[in-house]
Amino acid sequence: MPSPLIWKPDMATKTLSRASKPVPDVASVPAGGTGAEVEVETGTGTETETGTGTGTDAGAAAPGRVKMIRSQKLRFPIDRAVLRPRIRKSLRANGYERKETDAVLRIVKATDTVIELGAGIGYMSTLMAVRCGATVHAFEGNPGLIDYIRRVHAANGATRATVHHALIGAQAGEVDFYVRKNILASSMTPLADKPHLAVEKVETRAAHAVFDALRPTVLVCDIEGAEAHLIPLLPLEGLRAAVIELHPQWIGQAGVKTVFDAFAAAGLTYCPQASEAKVVTFLRGPAR
Repeated sequence: MPSPLIWKPDMATKTLSRASKPVPDVASVPAGGTGAEVEVETGTGTETETGTGTGTDAGAAAPGRVKMIRSQKLRFPIDRAVLRPRIRKSLRANGYERKETDAVLRIVKATDTVIELGAGIGYMSTLMAVRCGATVHAFEGNPGLIDYIRRVHAANGATRATVHHALIGAQAGEVDFYVRKNILASSMTPLADKPHLAVEKVETRAAHAVFDALRPTVLVCDIEGAEAHLIPLLPLEGLRAAVIELHPQWIGQAGVKTVFDAFAAAGLTYCPQASEAKVVTFLRGPAR
């Protein structure tokens, strides 16, 4: 189980649902600065539009070209080191993180400041910043994902979203992070069957200091089973809402109870209207 002092970063191995047959990768088009053309994949075909793509994406046909997938009115650069086939398929079908997407679109408002724990590929932070208009601080421990998250934010003009390459825990410090050839397999755990290429130090920030500085009104959390350890450490009293993906296969019924008890103690109660299966929402007031 994860240490009670830190949470395991999101490996972006999310549950994929409602996926349809993927369309072939599209030919890329030149991309420069703001206003460059980017060709966008959708679930039903491709379209070319004016965008803000910059730089070179892994998997593109040639340097200086950008290929993107459109999902939930957002755009995601096709970097095959990050967007594995199942993720690309789910994005095209608008099925990626569908339950969590439904919850945040219902709950998060433009006046909110959101702390997201487990930023993954930058999908949720971009969704909340662009479609909800919220100010979002996304925390991710995996060093191989930080640049991609920033590219997603830039591609969508998500100026209200900030990614922090750090974990949140009981106290400030550092942890070892094992970097593997498969970026999404990188973790804080050494694995005999998955050798690592390098070990990097990742910053851990004290939870109370982070919450005092950012003063969040909403918490969004998908940290792959560490929620039962971390959430009781967080100062939840200032939140008006939280959207949590539970992982009962790892934390068990006792861990689920721990999460519910922590929110109840802070005055937030379960909202069934904005919850579905393992994605649960807690509110101080009625859902939108």
